[in-house]
Amino acid sequence: MTALQLFGWIVAAALLQVGAAIVLVWWRKRAAAAGLPALAVGTSALPPDAAWAGWREFRVTRRAYEDGAQTQCSFYLEPLEGGPLPPYLPGRFLTFAVDLPGADGPRTLTRCYSLSDAPDARAYRVTIKRVPPPPGRPELPPGQVSGHFHERVQVGDVLRLRAPSGHFVLDAEESLPVVLIAGGIGITPMLAMLRCSLAEAPQRPVHLFYGVRNGAELAFGADLAALALAHPAFALHRVFSQPAGGDEAGRDYEHTGFVGVELLKRALPHGRHRFFICGPPPMMQALVPALGVWGVPPEDVRYEAFGPASMAAPVQVPAAPLAIEVSFRRSGRTLVWDGRDATLLDFAERNGVKVESGCRSGGCGACETRVASGSVQYAHQPDHDVAPGHCLLCVGKPTSALVLEA
Repeated sequence: MTALQLFGWIVAAALLQVGAAIVLVWWRKRAAAAGLPALAVGTSALPPDAAWAGWREFRVTRRAYEDGAQTQCSFYLEPLEGGPLPPYLPGRFLTFAVDLPGADGPRTLTRCYSLSDAPDARAYRVTIKRVPPPPGRPELPPGQVSGHFHERVQVGDVLRLRAPSGHFVLDAEESLPVVLIAGGIGITPMLAMLRCSLAEAPQRPVHLFYGVRNGAELAFGADLAALALAHPAFALHRVFSQPAGGDEAGRDYEHTGFVGVELLKRALPHGRHRFFICGPPPMMQALVPALGVWGVPPEDVRYEAFGPASMAAPVQVPAAPLAIEVSFRRSGRTLVWDGRDATLLDFAERNGVKVESGCRSGGCGACETRVASGSVQYAHQPDHDVAPGHCLLCVGKPTSALVLEA
């Protein structure tokens, strides 16, 4: 890429940013006219009338690859019935019901994908990375739905999704500097947080550490470069673990290696920061405990699970007895939990009990099950708001004799 081309990309991204600001003002006027609440960054939950219940149909109006390797594709979604969309807190995700073809007929899978842009009254945007099927679990390949999006979902298609949800959201404490840490496709919620922070609190210091292998895997590169140039309070730290031949230090990336505490110590100014982390399991498992060892208080570390079993949660669940009776009332099965399984969902599947499942990380609510008696405990707070008297099998373990309506 020539210097002139790079300059052109930066100017284009800057114009898009100005356009986004204009749209934000337009949305606020439309939202006020429609009686919708204003965006309140840091609110723990949206007012109950700000979104919709159940599934809603959206049409794909645009799709665009965001990286040179074309493994990360954005999908723009507009509601079929039209009208302004309710706001959402930056960091939240959409839950999709995806109908996949199969030899035995179509089946529906549930998946969650982070919103990858600031709120827009006209459309949502999610960015999905195509993941190859993992070895050893052909019956539940995480990449099956992402492959469907990349190969089959086109402009004009209609998708079903639930309203934005999740607890991994940007707070409103403007005096505290923000540190956003993303690995790979974990950039998606960070981009929404970054854009909202720069728009709502432009003087608040923001550091983004974005780790990928090389420039081909860097998504939203031109947008991030333009934001860094336009906002003095924003410091961009691109971290390449394996720079390619065409990648140039200082132009394409700032650091080599991986995002770890030693890099944070060198790059961050002294003082307290609020950390937001989303990335693949190795990064999460290493970085979150290391921040605690460094002395960062738990209330200043927020993270989002990157798929099932992304990391060992810092909150320790008390040891449970090795023999707990678990009854699946609808299936007519009574089994003994012996602690071998990571979750109740794994336990049910291993024993041939059919239950619904989706994201397998506590986000989508597909495995929500009524608890007739007994108790279930979670190693970390699920993103899905569990109904009273119910539990999520995918992140839960029994702590007493249990009867489930499954």
